[in-house]
Amino acid sequence: MTRSFFLFLPFLFASLPHVHAQKLRKADRQMLTEIQTDIQYLSGNKLEGRRAGTPGEKLASDYIISSFEKTGLTPLGDQGSWLQGFEIYDGKDISRSRFSINNAALVLNRDYFPLDFSANQKVTGSPAVALQESGSPWFYDLKEIIESTQNNPHFDMEKALREKTKNFAAKGATAVIFYNSSKSDDGVEFNPAEGIAPEGIPVIYVTHAGRKKYLTDISQTLDVDIDINMEEKKRWGHNVIGYLDRGAPYTVVIGAHYDHLGYGEDGSSLYRGTEKMIHPGADDNASGTAALMELARMLHKTKSLKSNYLFIAFSGEESGLLGSKYFTLHPELDLSRISYMMNMDMIGRLNDSSHTLIIGGFGSSPQWASLISSTVNKKIFSIREDSSGVGPSDHTSFYLKNIPVLFFFTGIHPDYHRPTDEADKINYNGELQVVKLIYSMAEKMDGMNKPVFAKTRDAQYGETPAFNVTLGFMPDYSFNGNGVRIDVISTGRPAEKAGMQAGDVIIRLGKYPVKSLQTYMEALSKFNRDDKTTVEYNRGTEVKTADVQFN
Repeated sequence: MTRSFFLFLPFLFASLPHVHAQKLRKADRQMLTEIQTDIQYLSGNKLEGRRAGTPGEKLASDYIISSFEKTGLTPLGDQGSWLQGFEIYDGKDISRSRFSINNAALVLNRDYFPLDFSANQKVTGSPAVALQESGSPWFYDLKEIIESTQNNPHFDMEKALREKTKNFAAKGATAVIFYNSSKSDDGVEFNPAEGIAPEGIPVIYVTHAGRKKYLTDISQTLDVDIDINMEEKKRWGHNVIGYLDRGAPYTVVIGAHYDHLGYGEDGSSLYRGTEKMIHPGADDNASGTAALMELARMLHKTKSLKSNYLFIAFSGEESGLLGSKYFTLHPELDLSRISYMMNMDMIGRLNDSSHTLIIGGFGSSPQWASLISSTVNKKIFSIREDSSGVGPSDHTSFYLKNIPVLFFFTGIHPDYHRPTDEADKINYNGELQVVKLIYSMAEKMDGMNKPVFAKTRDAQYGETPAFNVTLGFMPDYSFNGNGVRIDVISTGRPAEKAGMQAGDVIIRLGKYPVKSLQTYMEALSKFNRDDKTTVEYNRGTEVKTADVQFN
């Protein structure tokens, strides 16, 4: 389950014991064994945490394909295969950049590094460190900026460096070489985010180690040779898609994401140890993937059912719902022929005391209320309903295409996004009951007309009540650039009233710079109802500013 959403969702933590099956029928014992076998394999060390686009993801997808083939599903991926591939942005490769002073090569990442908005260019020259002459590279010491802004907690160093670069380039600088002679930390670092627009000239930062070697005498003239070469890195994620075609006019989509965090290298891990650790993701989301495969077996065996079923194991969920979003933009069947979508994410930790099962998407169709009330056994589950169609997993991508959704989730726990999310902590009997409930719902819906879609109460699009205000939009969780990109705007909320549009990228809220979802949340927490401020955002190549009032 993607961490970004948990910035918005106040779920409860609970200690969830492993529970052994007791007094189960033979068919239930078989299902329990299959679920346990699937979860143990998917969360095993061999798969190294199933990070999207890695060999571990391939091992997982091969396993799911084998299950789908054995069940008797039909592949519905790219060109008749089981897989639907999509690109994942994987940072920037700067390893081929070069920088030398007086023919001595500086060591990348130790002595210097290019800044993220640097142009890819070769530049040579013989500038004096203390002079700034048109037609040559310019050196600039950050000491004065640091000293003049040391009491300003809202100072944006990256924005200042960009502005300096623009100004210097307009005055004839062919490159800019920043350094810091003060003892204060400037916070300058390389940002590999996607979509950062380059300036027209190369921009380099010389570290403290590099400065002590090469820039101690600012009166000297230096021969510099700059060759900045940055390339975006990509890796491929893969959805696994199997189809059960019964010739019906509509198809039910059942989904779960099978990717997880690998070794936590993408920054979503909550593990704070120093040792490199596999994140097995037994609950998140081997549990949902095992349920997906089990439901495929169950629904295929039930010959009396009339509906078509599309089973999708999504990848790239942990990177921002990439797989499900890609599927809804490049569907393997007509989205208008999808009846509804059911999604399972982290369903392996049913608490034996509270029996709480969270069902999201409750408000996305008026039919869900009667379905849930007539299907749920209250002796087994205590249902907590979440009306929103926007939630912390892949059903969101379908809801945004006006498809009714249901989302099943047994709650967050202390092992979430940590190496301790292991198979021996799964409540297998509890998961079996969740799978049987979902099957019963699909069985009860079989042969009915397509459920009516309803917009849910998404005025705040999932933003937690801990915040007093909201601009009223859903972020684009697949966006990897600087700022927060708007995906969907809520009617009548401040963002819409300010004239903002889907696709705009917020870069500042009042005096607070917005570089990520986290910094947007931090900025939002500074305001109260009826406060007025400004929002700065990018629309294409244009920077715009609008007045907003929170209500």
